[in-house]
Amino acid sequence: MNIDRDWIAAHIPHQGSMCLLDHVSSWDKERLIAIADSHLQLDNPLRAHDRLGAANGIEYAAQAMAVHSTLLAASQEGMQEMARPGAGFLASVRNTVLHVSRLDDIAEALQIEVTCTHSEPNCILYQFAVHGRDSKKPLLDGRATIIIDASLVTNKETKPS
Repeated sequence: MNIDRDWIAAHIPHQGSMCLLDHVSSWDKERLIAIADSHLQLDNPLRAHDRLGAANGIEYAAQAMAVHSTLLAASQEGMQEMARPGAGFLASVRNTVLHVSRLDDIAEALQIEVTCTHSEPNCILYQFAVHGRDSKKPLLDGRATIIIDASLVTNKETKPS
């Protein structure tokens, strides 16, 4: 299966220039590696004040996680293709280290690697790392918790006991 930008845009909620990934170079049930060069585009929607700060790499990683969770769901259900999932959300980001201050001055493509460390039906924990594709220069890394289907999370009020 060719997992290019068109496939990605058809399977995650991010559309147009907000779909940041170009293609998936490899994936299995635990890990996915995606490639992107949208950090170099002047019309990147995450740019502010003529720059793209390194913390925006978390969004690149989150999109790679969305692609991975979609591929996992499709493989578990034995389906070649599946509809775009409902909206999920990034519940937490922890232990994140920014090794650079910005991404737009990285001349090479980005390599985004996400590794599933724990999975439940509606929640996946990931390690993530963003590197320069050729140099393997570390740009940022950390951990994230993803809620797959936000509609399954309810706002429960706690009552005094």
